[in-house]
Amino acid sequence: MRMAQTDDSPAPDATTLKLYELASADETVRFSPHCWKTRMALAHKGLNAERIPWRFTDKDVIAFSGQGLVPVLVDGEAVVNDSWRIAEHLEERYPHPSLFGGDTGRAVARFVNSWADGTLVPAIIKVIAVDIHNRIAAKDQGYFRQSRERRFGMSLEAFTADTATAREGLRHALAPLRFTLRQQAFVCGATPAYADYCVFGMMMWARCISPVELLEQDDPVFAWRERLLDAHDGLARHAPRAQ
Repeated sequence: MRMAQTDDSPAPDATTLKLYELASADETVRFSPHCWKTRMALAHKGLNAERIPWRFTDKDVIAFSGQGLVPVLVDGEAVVNDSWRIAEHLEERYPHPSLFGGDTGRAVARFVNSWADGTLVPAIIKVIAVDIHNRIAAKDQGYFRQSRERRFGMSLEAFTADTATAREGLRHALAPLRFTLRQQAFVCGATPAYADYCVFGMMMWARCISPVELLEQDDPVFAWRERLLDAHDGLARHAPRAQ
């Protein structure tokens, strides 16, 4: 499943696009859910970017963006942070094929993105927080532990102690997606678009950094994830995973 630019989309030269992505201790493992949204959006547009590994404590490396989080996309003279703003930038700069399918699709994708960030991130982090800590660079571990334990109000180990209950909570959180996927192949219908990538980024977050399988094989969400793993010439399926 490959989607490419059409002739009326401006094509950047090979050095124009640069994407700063969160990396684990192994710099080939890129696991941020928000960076994966951008990876899939670029692939949807048929665009390649130089992918630059970034760690939690490398704030100075992306200081030029005016903030301290990834993804950061450099597109010529444009510097764009935040996966949603990057998607909007790509849609304006490289309009075909569309990520949204028009203004209505953009509005729906915004809702799906907010749902994924607000519902799935809290559900999945309860499963994978310790795995993240154990697989990121040593220089990042203290920062990650202190910042997340302050946020959670308890140790990482206590926060993730009941994985079974956390996975059940995720299963319930995915119910709206499951009901939709019983009727159609993708959130966006017959083919994937940005609303799919908003949720799929969450699946890649866990897949790349944790050995825990979040989904049962008879779940329609599992089949949907498999289809997206194979999309864009298997970009996501072939992505390195932490060991």
